[in-house]
Amino acid sequence: MRLTRIMNQCHPIPGFVYQRASFADDGKHILIPVRPRKRSRAICSGCHQPAAGYDQSHTARQFEFIGIWGYLVFLVYYMRRVDCKKCGVVVEEVPWGTGKHSLTKVYMHFLGHWARKLSWKETAEEFRTSWDKVHAAVAYLVAWGLEHRVLGPIRAIGVDEIQYSKGHKYLTLVYQIDLGCTRLLWIGKERTVKTFLGFFTMIGPELSGKIEFVCSDMWKPYLRVIREKCSQALNILDRFHLVAKVNKAVDDVRSAEAKQMKRDGYEPVLTKSRWCLLKRPENLTAKQKLKLRDLVRYNLQSVRAYLLKEDFQQLWNYVSTAWAAKFLDAWCSQVMRSRIEPLKKVARTLRAHRELILNYFRARKEFSSGVIEGLNNKAKVDRKSVV
Repeated sequence: MRLTRIMNQCHPIPGFVYQRASFADDGKHILIPVRPRKRSRAICSGCHQPAAGYDQSHTARQFEFIGIWGYLVFLVYYMRRVDCKKCGVVVEEVPWGTGKHSLTKVYMHFLGHWARKLSWKETAEEFRTSWDKVHAAVAYLVAWGLEHRVLGPIRAIGVDEIQYSKGHKYLTLVYQIDLGCTRLLWIGKERTVKTFLGFFTMIGPELSGKIEFVCSDMWKPYLRVIREKCSQALNILDRFHLVAKVNKAVDDVRSAEAKQMKRDGYEPVLTKSRWCLLKRPENLTAKQKLKLRDLVRYNLQSVRAYLLKEDFQQLWNYVSTAWAAKFLDAWCSQVMRSRIEPLKKVARTLRAHRELILNYFRARKEFSSGVIEGLNNKAKVDRKSVV
């Protein structure tokens, strides 16, 4: 078969020779025998150095290669053992495989590439392999990446969590969010103090001491660890979560008022008004704009909460930290006089974290949670693709 010539052109193996390819007995697989070149020395799998030969196995070992024309392709090789002066008698290291993996390295890279585009199940079905082999390929690539990763100087990090299962099961994710360098650094199970401390143990005190900015939400375990391990860094509170807290308070006001109006027999003007009050004005549909225009005519707590929520958005337009602080204090005072309890609760929270909120402006708005939320969404999609 001319397949041997194609293999030599596309995937040459130094020190080894492809022999004549043939079909397996079932006619569904292509077997390509591989032999070492004459006078070539085997490589010790322990110290990765050439060593004297010891013996050769009588049983062939098969390594799965990238399929061709719908056929599964396997490299067939009789493994040698070497007598290494340093490691003793061990199995040789072959350049196309690693350890006890039954897949070739190039095939694992191939499956890993497609596993980024399709779900693992779809990848396995498309290339006539198993889910376990796709998992093994991805695990190999991740391990290789971690082993060869260079952390380097880290100026800014962001920490957040995603829920990976029902029942309050979370993963803590830490990203590097330097300008020009955005990447996932670490994942830990749960969102406890112990979990987050694991990240700083991994990078060590030297890198921890060089971090200048940390973006986080108001989760107390995160804030505690940041104070302990990154006291020199500017802790910037997550803008996304602040806005989300205000929106949730507005929705709570609307929900409670709608139920109260229904009990009292009033016209249900708040029906189907949720997104009218939560969306930004520029994102409203024509129908929602008409609904909102009708709503603002009524003297409702929901309407007042909506106006306060829209007023809060002006905070992010400020550049000066002093003026931003002045606006935040004024907004919180106005909310505390509004007698709208859910919003008053938010105002108390903002006052308690005032300095951390203002750090966003002290950092000249260079760092925010936008990039973190985008990476979190990607992580959620990747998690679903595994399933």
